[in-house]
Amino acid sequence: MTDNTTRLDHVVLWVRDPVASADFYEKVIGLRPVRVHEFTSGEAPFPSVRLNDETILDLMPHSMAERMKMLPGAAESAGHPVNHVCLALPGADFDTLHSRLRERAVPVSELSYDSFGARGNATRSFYFRDPDGNVFEARHYD
Repeated sequence: MTDNTTRLDHVVLWVRDPVASADFYEKVIGLRPVRVHEFTSGEAPFPSVRLNDETILDLMPHSMAERMKMLPGAAESAGHPVNHVCLALPGADFDTLHSRLRERAVPVSELSYDSFGARGNATRSFYFRDPDGNVFEARHYD
């Protein structure tokens, strides 16, 4: 039986180098790349990384901006990242991500405690940027 409740399917991020971005998301964040080979061989317009079984992040190259014609002004959205994307992780994965980012000299914010989110107050959270300047929050709930 299919669960047809409303869910987040994907978020599209504007990136300078989709392959380098996929590499960052795989090696630093721990997400699985999707369609990278298809992108590099010209079979797909952009690669993605899998957040979980139901959600991906699309890594859209800035060069695609001129093709964004689904709404008036959509092409101008290139280079305008969202405020931030929040990743909720199990506690151990949260600690692993924090360590991996610091090992690779990716700046991270101070830890916050009890910040409100979709599941109530998170135990801990912090912020970081990807190589294209997109801001992410990582958090975990008890």
